[in-house]
Amino acid sequence: MSEENKKKPKLIVFDLDYTLWPFWVDTHVTPPFSRKNGSVVDARGKKIKFYEQVPEILENLVSQGIEIGIASRTSEIKGAYQLLKLFNWEKYIKYTEIYPGCKITHFNKIKKASGVEFKDMIFFDDEHRNIHDLTEVGVLSILVTNGVTKSVITEGLDKFNSR
Repeated sequence: MSEENKKKPKLIVFDLDYTLWPFWVDTHVTPPFSRKNGSVVDARGKKIKFYEQVPEILENLVSQGIEIGIASRTSEIKGAYQLLKLFNWEKYIKYTEIYPGCKITHFNKIKKASGVEFKDMIFFDDEHRNIHDLTEVGVLSILVTNGVTKSVITEGLDKFNSR
């Protein structure tokens, strides 16, 4: 099947911790975050890194006309927003739900704001409980083991297309 004829999701939603970056923002790093000598650092001066392929992935998905959302249950809400801004990812992200609680709540708000049905979304997360919850409501949910990579995205898009 040609690329043009592939069925694509309207919206892809990502978790943050251990999905877009390799740490828990509420325990492994110390907010507030800032820019120093071209790097993002925490309050202790520790460099904050994200998974290497994430910026390219976000840019690529948006260029294909796929909207991006974030669903994170961290309690470090302010710090998570700060990192999204400092990494310059805000330009790609249309829907952001960051607060503790079941991710079904996050997705119901994203669905309402976007008008996109669960069946037209893909969700990437590193936690089994979230994958289980969202699969139950009809969101194609992909478990991420070592952060989001191009191959993980391709796997998700292929699964979506073959549904």
